[in-house]
Amino acid sequence: MFNLFLIIISLLLFALLLGLALYLLSPRKYQSADSVASSYDDWTNDGILEFYWGEHIHLGHYGSPPQPKDFLKAKEDFVHEMARWGGLDRLPPGTTVLDVGCGIGGSSRILARDYGFAVTGITISQEQVKRAQELTPEGLSAQFQVDDALALSFPDASFDVVWSIEAGPHMPDKAQYAREMMRVLKPGGILVVADWNQRDDRQKPLNFWEKPVMRQLLDQWSHPAFSSIEGFAELIAETGLVSGEVSTADWTAETLPSWLDSIWQGIIRPQGIIRFGVTGFIKSLREVPTFVLMRLAFGAGLCRFGMFRAVRAASPVEEMAVSGQTSEALPK
Repeated sequence: MFNLFLIIISLLLFALLLGLALYLLSPRKYQSADSVASSYDDWTNDGILEFYWGEHIHLGHYGSPPQPKDFLKAKEDFVHEMARWGGLDRLPPGTTVLDVGCGIGGSSRILARDYGFAVTGITISQEQVKRAQELTPEGLSAQFQVDDALALSFPDASFDVVWSIEAGPHMPDKAQYAREMMRVLKPGGILVVADWNQRDDRQKPLNFWEKPVMRQLLDQWSHPAFSSIEGFAELIAETGLVSGEVSTADWTAETLPSWLDSIWQGIIRPQGIIRFGVTGFIKSLREVPTFVLMRLAFGAGLCRFGMFRAVRAASPVEEMAVSGQTSEALPK
């Protein structure tokens, strides 16, 4: 019995060392939009991420204060909490929504199914679009296409709502990301964004241990940079398209259990080893150090989970109409 215990411990230690070695030797550094697309194509095709994380490739909402909750239920709850926080639950059926960075369409389907919205999901990954289409029931008002969030193919003022979850860290130009999302909003339309952010280093620079941790968080999952909550709110305001203030919130506490829960899924669902074999097991092990670093970074205040809401300002024509002038009064 003691020998069996030693064998199990030895195997676990070997697995952890193997995962750490793969983590250090095979970073996925951001190189271009193509490197991001390639990473998501790979994650989608091997099916491991979907198996453990479900249709929602984002963190879960565990309540305020956080309470123990089923991992997949927390992810679905996040969508409803974000909709309520953004005021989208008060919008009528038929509201047009652009889901920027839609993944395999989990959030898009909830918005279409539970709120009656007409949703267009965009991602840079062709394989994610394919999988999103496969998972979407016929008759549900959710469609998907490949598109670049930094150069959206839609005309100005195309959507009532622009929605985005955890896509920002992949954007090399955060200002352009903000401009494009605001550009395609109709006047009076609502932007609602949820993102991983770092602490505002203009106020408190990163210290000696935070810099290498942040470097790893960027390099392992194809992130060029994280913005701060304060910094990205400023970029949204600086588009010149915002009516009133940009609202923000910090949901770090509500989402924090997701990181260790992600690791726990691999322990309580050993059928994944059978389904994906040795290769899948090794790939899963490779992600564990990043989950641990994410938990450390968010728990220590290096990273924060930011929420953003903005309303699109009225167009010049509408502003004239409100002040009693007609379009004929505008310069030709």
